[in-house]
Amino acid sequence: MLPYKNRILVFGLSLLTCLTIGCRNHNRMFSTENDVLVDSIQKQMINAEKNYTIQKNDYLNIRIYTNKGERLIDPNQELGKGGGGGKDENLKYLVKDGGKVTLPMVGEVALGGYTQAQADSFLTITYNRHYEGSFVITSILNKRVFVLGPLGGKVIPLQNENTNLIEVITLYGGIPENGKAYNIRVIRGDLKNPNVNIVDLSTIQGLRSASMDVYPNDIIYIEPVRKLVLEAVRDITPIISFIISVTSILILITRK
Repeated sequence: MLPYKNRILVFGLSLLTCLTIGCRNHNRMFSTENDVLVDSIQKQMINAEKNYTIQKNDYLNIRIYTNKGERLIDPNQELGKGGGGGKDENLKYLVKDGGKVTLPMVGEVALGGYTQAQADSFLTITYNRHYEGSFVITSILNKRVFVLGPLGGKVIPLQNENTNLIEVITLYGGIPENGKAYNIRVIRGDLKNPNVNIVDLSTIQGLRSASMDVYPNDIIYIEPVRKLVLEAVRDITPIISFIISVTSILILITRK
């Protein structure tokens, strides 16, 4: 049987080996054709929506509530004027030149360049001049697609009915140097069971397939080039620090 000190060292080295194997980074998305990480996609989509700013030709829906969460009653039917008729939840307001929107009761307001959260805060302050203790929820009604890639996540509005993949990638900013032109994935449908199309823009044949039309809520993923050396250094650094710390403790124990 090994001496007590050696048993401690063997136990420590075994523990470090298990931790090293278990600490590998698995942050790569869509590693196989049928492997779609739903949580990763949804988080990136939420982040992209948070960063999206209101632009010209966007359509907005404005809903006003009291601080108790009740929909405000509009006895003068002011909220139903000028938005297209019908119930106010069906109304949509066009963002015109200069990012300005004409809204009932408050008139023309500039929302261009605001995120949805910023627009909510601004309109809440504006409508509080008419309704005490109100809050506003703004929704962007545009048809849009989500592009995830080396440049981050972006929301691309679909201005035309027949918008193809090349147009969307161009609006995203193109394929950067650290993006894989041969591995572009168009994800469509329920994320739990999506339809995934792989497009290779590095060939003429793939370029022909890129003429496919995109549809609202499509997700286009441009896989980034993996920097293996940097990833390895990033992954190993905390492990090495942990190994040094534990080794120092074991050395102190064995010396006693």
